[in-house]
Amino acid sequence: MSAPLTNRIDAAFARLKAEGKKAFIPYIAAGVPGRRETVELAGMLADLGADVLELGYPFSDPMADGVVNQAAATRALELGVDDAAYLGMVREIRAAHSELPIVVFSYLNPVFRLGLRDFATRAKAAGADGFLLVDMPVEEADEMLAICRELDLRFIFLAAPTTTPARLAKILEVGSGFLYYISRTGITGEQSKFQEGFEEKLTAVKKAANLPVVVGFGVSTPEHVAAVCALCDGAVVGSALVRRTLEDKPWPALKAELEALAKPLIAPAKEAAR
Repeated sequence: MSAPLTNRIDAAFARLKAEGKKAFIPYIAAGVPGRRETVELAGMLADLGADVLELGYPFSDPMADGVVNQAAATRALELGVDDAAYLGMVREIRAAHSELPIVVFSYLNPVFRLGLRDFATRAKAAGADGFLLVDMPVEEADEMLAICRELDLRFIFLAAPTTTPARLAKILEVGSGFLYYISRTGITGEQSKFQEGFEEKLTAVKKAANLPVVVGFGVSTPEHVAAVCALCDGAVVGSALVRRTLEDKPWPALKAELEALAKPLIAPAKEAAR
């Protein structure tokens, strides 16, 4: 009998593979609309069937993000979300949901400023399972990769439609957890359809990958989730959720709206693969 997987990300994808299902991965901005609300939202998404949570750590210059996620990062910073507040939310989410994988989603600058090893160690202690630093190039990731291996944290890289086969091979060689494939060139945000050639490029990436492959950037409808999950291992939805958290409404009403939005987004990933 094999030993149980210790990292929750690995365990989640192994479970999904055994069940013939795909991953639904929500991205939410930590601290928006508030810290308590973030913890409640994460719990609600987990209860509805989210398989991995990407929890955004705010940065003042999120160059890969569209207007919605930029606005959320600004709001979080205005609300005082710093490393202590962020890790406090991770700790509370972990206490309520022992098996939910949590990915620290941010940029290199704020993590580097806090100290790569120090922040990774604190994140691990709080209950995080991995990192995705949007602008960390694979060519300069050796130090962070070594720290993550030492702490049993997964380090997730992005791959884009413009990623060369040689660079993809390097990313797959050293990355772990899963590969985050960007559905388009450009920035995050909702879209009506995928770029031309998306299916062919994603199919080629999936064929080359030794890790689960998930797709994000512009995935915003149940139809998008279904289309993505037919081709790879899961879908990431961010801006469609984050946009609602920025609305000026009482939290109970906002939470009900988010639940109504999330349920049909999650459903396609939960259908058994045919």
